[in-house]
Amino acid sequence: LAAFVSETGIPVAETQAGKGALPHDHEQNVGAIGVTGGSAANALARDADLVIAIGTRLTDFTTASKTAFQHPQVRFININVCEADARKQGALPLVGDARAAIEELSTLVHGYSVSSEYRQRIATLRAEWRAEVDRLTGASGTSPLSQAEAIGVVNAAAQPRDVVVCAAGSLPGDLHKLWRPPKADDPKGYHVEYGYSCMGYEIAGGLGVKMAAPDRDVFVMVGDGSYLMMSSEIATSIQERCSLTIVLLDSHGFASIGGLSKSLGSGGFGTEYRYRNEKTGRLDGDVLHVDYVASADALGARATRAATADELRIALDDARGADRTSVIVVEVDPEARVPAYGSWWDVPVAEVSAMPEVQQARAEYERQRSKERDFS
Repeated sequence: LAAFVSETGIPVAETQAGKGALPHDHEQNVGAIGVTGGSAANALARDADLVIAIGTRLTDFTTASKTAFQHPQVRFININVCEADARKQGALPLVGDARAAIEELSTLVHGYSVSSEYRQRIATLRAEWRAEVDRLTGASGTSPLSQAEAIGVVNAAAQPRDVVVCAAGSLPGDLHKLWRPPKADDPKGYHVEYGYSCMGYEIAGGLGVKMAAPDRDVFVMVGDGSYLMMSSEIATSIQERCSLTIVLLDSHGFASIGGLSKSLGSGGFGTEYRYRNEKTGRLDGDVLHVDYVASADALGARATRAATADELRIALDDARGADRTSVIVVEVDPEARVPAYGSWWDVPVAEVSAMPEVQQARAEYERQRSKERDFS
């Protein structure tokens, strides 16, 4: 892949499952694409006249619900071992192994290169996106931390053979955008399950990674909503003497679905951990504080709380080489969200509602839906 795009100048956008296939610092790597994509990849996808899709299922997240590719004459060449996926988007299907297909394509297009103007546009957009990632993950001085800054601290602490594991909530999307695998040529350093957004997978998945590769340190990044689904696997990690570093980002509820609910005009209904109001019967009382440190300690882990970026760095350093699983609880601001960068996800909004916010969201939904394209 690196040889093919270096010669041709074609930019490479990363899907969630494909992250790490090309080194993040390669000059043709323009980062994440789609609903959880960044500004560079999404801008280039919007205007592309030819898309070569390698090993991707072209799901709704990757294609931004079929709105990502807006060139009037855009065509697709899909390389995939699965014929059904190879035919998506009305593509020219190349059914076969990705490596073998790329090698044959390289021979067929030998001597071809994109224009110098296009190369310059790629370089400009890529530089702007990398600066944006630096801004989001850099020190903000705010408290609580943003999720992006917490990701930046963990990423900076990660060593070449370390693995990051995640699965559900807003974290996988932010990791897709922001995480830079520490070892440029090691695609196994990024293990994020987002095909089904399986809440509770994170710690069990991290344990599986550690058992498969005991010589690697494993960072499990998990939100509090998903943590409560299956934190019990901490006890299994202690039983198996598999040391994990679990970074638990506490947003006091289901921040991902809460944000989606708000964007659709529903105000984040039922997504915060709050006491039920005795007067109104609604879940809008005081914040329910869950002691995750005590919970992790009871399961046998080394547990601590980090309120600042410096405290998180120290805790991560202490966890490395520890004789058992460490859980670091970090409070984050659920409203400090990473932008969408021109992407859209088709989540239907109620057609009939008395709420003005829902009515406005429905009008926006119809506007965005008009951009969906059927390439078949």
